[in-house]
Amino acid sequence: MSAIAGLVSETMTFSRQQEQAASPAGALLMHRVEGAYWDSVVGSFDGVCQEQLHGFAAIRWPGVTLEPNLFARDGRIVGGALIMVQKLPLGVGRIALAKWAPMLADMHAEDAPAIYAGMIDALVSDYANKRGMMLSILPHTSAAPVNGDYLALRARGFRRGFALTYPHRYLVNLRLSDEAQRKSFQQTWRRQLNKSEKAELGFEHAGPERLGEFKTLYEAMSDRKQFPDHSAYDTIDQLMGMDEPLRPELFFVREGGEIVAGALIFKAGDRAVYLYGATNDRALPLRAGYFMHWHIIRWLRDHTRANWYDLGGTDGFLGLHQFKKGMVGDAGLIQPVPPVANYASRPLAFWLGNAAFGAREAVNVVKRRIDAVRPGRAKPDQPVPELDDYLR
Repeated sequence: MSAIAGLVSETMTFSRQQEQAASPAGALLMHRVEGAYWDSVVGSFDGVCQEQLHGFAAIRWPGVTLEPNLFARDGRIVGGALIMVQKLPLGVGRIALAKWAPMLADMHAEDAPAIYAGMIDALVSDYANKRGMMLSILPHTSAAPVNGDYLALRARGFRRGFALTYPHRYLVNLRLSDEAQRKSFQQTWRRQLNKSEKAELGFEHAGPERLGEFKTLYEAMSDRKQFPDHSAYDTIDQLMGMDEPLRPELFFVREGGEIVAGALIFKAGDRAVYLYGATNDRALPLRAGYFMHWHIIRWLRDHTRANWYDLGGTDGFLGLHQFKKGMVGDAGLIQPVPPVANYASRPLAFWLGNAAFGAREAVNVVKRRIDAVRPGRAKPDQPVPELDDYLR
């Protein structure tokens, strides 16, 4: 955390002297900053993720107002939350939304839970109490057995909102030796990896100038497999144009002179994330996906500070569940994304916010049903998992 220690914003609302005069030592203060500055600071956070980047969110959700909030204590930045302010139809109100936030600069600090609670208090005070919005927060998947962030929100008075149909995320432990990692893989996964290593494949770490090759592979795969794509694929040019450490890493697997698989990986912070992957027709018989992920795991271990490799979810496809579960193995984790947690200090704001979420979910249900009946479209076949009791 040496990159965080002593970091002070030069563009914050208050100077260090003003801050000390305005509040007692140890108080947590919230400062709203510009988007470019926000991205330059949060790249050093343990809790950083692509959904909390201003450059990403501006493209992914163009219809919202983005408000980046940094939190400082005694002149040191300790966390932040990018809030999306969404206007409700007919101008009847606004909702404040945060996905995977607030983020901690140091997730392993002794006072991390207190800092998290303080950030929530400040957000409630501003968005709910002062500005009259419903504040809606979707906490990140936790590597702990119980999601402490979600429990903290519920203890603060937040109410349970909508939950994902397929909420589980698959986390690979990156801090293992090659021997221990291979031993952790499920037997079937390890057997497929062994076969891939006999196929004379090559693994490449590529620069951003080769993004076009990945796009060609990805778009051909999408046309071939007919999976419904609800991802943020249209943000990849923006992401690949970011400075280190926020720019994703690009990897390819080659058979002879032909690229057969590729992946884009977000690698900043404590958790690296599998953003997008693509394969061609040759990849399946070559087991190229096994080969690629094995080498990505090793690269992330050796070149980043991440402790976990987040493979994302399954969107209800059993084959993806089996592949990711085998890779997670004995040393990794399969943990759920908690439900959305909602707070409003005014009854009308809470009613309007819930009505808006209900309408959006109804639209999503219709979209899923349309996808399910389209000819040639792949259909979810994974049983719907149950949430842990404390998340209900």
